[in-house]
Amino acid sequence: MAVPENPQRRRVIRTALMAGGLAASGTLLSVRALAADKAAVSMQLGWVPGGNQVGEVVAKRLGYYEQEGIDFSILPGGPNIDGVAIVASGRGEVGQISSSPSIMLAVSEGLPVKCFAVGLQQHPYAFFSLKKSPIRTPQDMIGKRIGIQATGMVLIKALLAKHKIPESQVNIVPVGADMMPLLSGRVDAVTGWQTNVSALKALGADRVDLSLWDSGVRLYALPYYANTDTLRKHPEVLQRFLRATARGWIQAHKNRDQATDLLVKEFPTLNRADERAAMDTFMNYAFPKEGSTRGWGSMDAAVWQEQISLYAQLGQFRARAPKIEDVMTMDVLQATQSVRAIA
Repeated sequence: MAVPENPQRRRVIRTALMAGGLAASGTLLSVRALAADKAAVSMQLGWVPGGNQVGEVVAKRLGYYEQEGIDFSILPGGPNIDGVAIVASGRGEVGQISSSPSIMLAVSEGLPVKCFAVGLQQHPYAFFSLKKSPIRTPQDMIGKRIGIQATGMVLIKALLAKHKIPESQVNIVPVGADMMPLLSGRVDAVTGWQTNVSALKALGADRVDLSLWDSGVRLYALPYYANTDTLRKHPEVLQRFLRATARGWIQAHKNRDQATDLLVKEFPTLNRADERAAMDTFMNYAFPKEGSTRGWGSMDAAVWQEQISLYAQLGQFRARAPKIEDVMTMDVLQATQSVRAIA
């Protein structure tokens, strides 16, 4: 399957080349030292900070980063900010992106980044329909109109390929991010994250969910990644960062009202009622029952290999299919196992 030219990928490659030049000149600094026992760690996002950062906000406001000798800050992302390229160039110590495929696609293009933990151990991406025309299984999509954003097009292609459903049997309709196409009857399903409580309120009690993860396309959400140079030269700083972050997430999981209050203090434009309602759904993905023994932040190499193989099958790697050891590492997770465990 041919992959169309992507301007963002061109920007990524240009930034990667710039990163290579900086590294060669000796000016690439992955971790900024503040003192002998302290380090400044900036986390570059791909979006404007909000509820996804509840664990980091709790860790910051309760002093967990300070206790680990980390001066922590969050760098906002946005439509014109390529967070992966920024971290690849050494201008951010840690990055977080919405979905795991972005990392393996970047690695396939030669960017020096690698995932070391995940915020959500299961991806909350889903197809939403209504009871009057429910879509409960992938087979129910046959003959239906499925509304999907351009960025999610590969996900429905992956789902159909996984279940051996020809794309010609499904009417794929490009839509925006709101629920109106479903409510107006223009489509039979729309897509989004199950944690987006504000948007999903419009569907009410008639909402029917078909989870991407439960349908066999297993992706990770909110993966943490770092420059390979940082992973190699400063593993102890990333371990300290992850210990503090894990404590923040576990505290938020156990004390959700407190976590919501701290989140709204950090980002006053958020709606507290919506954030509190989203928290319960959100934590189901951060702390799934089947992942409880491995602790917060855990991931599985087999799941990563599934993703790589599926995206290779769909022709998404324009350069090459990356090797799993180039995409992810378990070293930081293993070094922080005791702190990440859920009591």
